[in-house]
Amino acid sequence: MKLLRYGPVGAERPAMLDADGAIRCLAGVVRDIDGFTLSPAQIAMLKGIDPTSLPKVEGTPRLGPCVVRPTNYICIGLNYADHAAETGAPVPKEPIVFIKSLGAFSGPNDDVLRPRGSKKLDWEVELGIVIGKTARYISEDESFDHVAGYCVCNDVSEREFQAERGGTWDKGKGADTFGPTGPWMVTKDEVPDPQNLALWTEVNGKKMQNGSTKTMIFGVKTLVSYVSHFITLHPGDVIATGTPPGVALGMKPEPIFLQPGDVMRLSVEGLGIQTQRVLQA
Repeated sequence: MKLLRYGPVGAERPAMLDADGAIRCLAGVVRDIDGFTLSPAQIAMLKGIDPTSLPKVEGTPRLGPCVVRPTNYICIGLNYADHAAETGAPVPKEPIVFIKSLGAFSGPNDDVLRPRGSKKLDWEVELGIVIGKTARYISEDESFDHVAGYCVCNDVSEREFQAERGGTWDKGKGADTFGPTGPWMVTKDEVPDPQNLALWTEVNGKKMQNGSTKTMIFGVKTLVSYVSHFITLHPGDVIATGTPPGVALGMKPEPIFLQPGDVMRLSVEGLGIQTQRVLQA
C-alpha cells in the first residue's frame, strides 16, 4: 500500500495510490498520514479498503511530504562504506546520528532553495524509514515491529556550511527545503528486504549516484534499535539512512556543486521518484 499527501503547502490531504497509479482521497477515512494513521491497527484497517471505492483525485496536484511533519527527522551519516571512502572519512564504528531541522521538511517535487552565500550545494538520495509504533530502548529483533514503511529522502546538504563553518553538521543540513520526503510511503509488507534496494540520483539527466542498500554499514534493524537508545522514536518519525557514493563532494578531480536551474531526480527501488529544481533563495 502506498500512502501519500496532496495539495497546497499546509493544506495537504491524505490519500492512497491505487493499482493504476491514480490518487484516491482518504480524507473521509483518516485525518492525515500522521502518527495515529501509521499505527499497526490503522494500517491494517486501510489495507481492508478497496481503493476504487474512494474519490479519485483528478489532475496532477502537488504532492506534499508523504507523512505529517514528524516529531523527529533523524539522519545517519557516512552509512555506506563506499561513500565514506569517496569523502576520505573513516568507516564509523557506530552510527553517526544527527537531526535535520523540521523546517527543512518539504514535498518530493518542491523546489530546493540554494541558501544565500551557498557555494557547495549537494544531493544525497537515501532510504527513509517511517516509524509506526513508539520505539524506546528496543532490541534489533524488535525493530521491524516498529516500522510502518519506507520512502525516498533527499538529504540536501551545503558542504561548506556543514564542514567549514565550525560546530556540528546541522548548519549544512537544515535549511528550508533541504528535506524532500516522498512521493509516498510504501508499507513494510511491500518491501520484504530493505537491504536489497537500488537507489540512484540524476542531475540534469546525468546519473550521479547508482548504489544499493546492500552496502549499508548499519542496516535498518540496527538503526531503529540504535537510535531508540538515544532518542525516543514516535509514530510518524523518519530516519534517513545515509547515502551511497556519487555525491558532488566526492567528485574527482573537482566537485561540481548544484547551481540555480539544476534539476535533481532521485529514486529508491519500488518507492517512487522525486524531482526538484534548484532555485536561489
